[in-house]
Amino acid sequence: MNLDDYILAHSDPEPEYLYRLWRATHLHTIHGRMVSGHLQGRLLKMLVQMIRPANVLEVGTFSGYSAISMAEGLTDDGHLYTFEINDEMEDFTRPWIDGSSVADRITFIIGDAITEAPRLGVTFDMAFIDGDKRTYLETYEMVLGILRPGGYILADNTLWDGHVIDHHYDRDHQTAAIEQFNDFVAADPRVTRVILPLRDGLTLIRKNG
Repeated sequence: MNLDDYILAHSDPEPEYLYRLWRATHLHTIHGRMVSGHLQGRLLKMLVQMIRPANVLEVGTFSGYSAISMAEGLTDDGHLYTFEINDEMEDFTRPWIDGSSVADRITFIIGDAITEAPRLGVTFDMAFIDGDKRTYLETYEMVLGILRPGGYILADNTLWDGHVIDHHYDRDHQTAAIEQFNDFVAADPRVTRVILPLRDGLTLIRKNG
């Protein structure tokens, strides 16, 4: 047993429905490795249970795994709004969300969250950023504008397979955008932050106030 297996064996088990979604994502989408998976999914659920948000915003639905995981942690009156900009994912993702036990807590929207999320007129308590890495900073600014003081942002992929410290990727646009995002957040006086070395890096950010 390797360390990753040990960690999973001593964490809450992956729900059967989410395991089937994880497997289907790998079988039927090109970028299956983008799916959150067992460990991150259980962490997202627990963070929602800890923060107890009334409204959660997700930027980047992909196959719906993280949305369902977070919705599992919501209270009965909590709700999650998740945006996916790639309309080609809708035919795969929507049936999985609609078929989940938490479908009534999720609003799945095809569109650009940067422009569309503020139009919801909702103040959010928590946000999960996992969309286009090249627009992370723009997404972050949008989220801060509709996040309550004391609210939390989770930003995924902030270590980017270690590329953020590998000069071979200095000319890669996605790596450069993640580096810019990380540097900006690290110096932003409006928030407090910590990067967790979980999977591909997860930054926890709290809006001051």
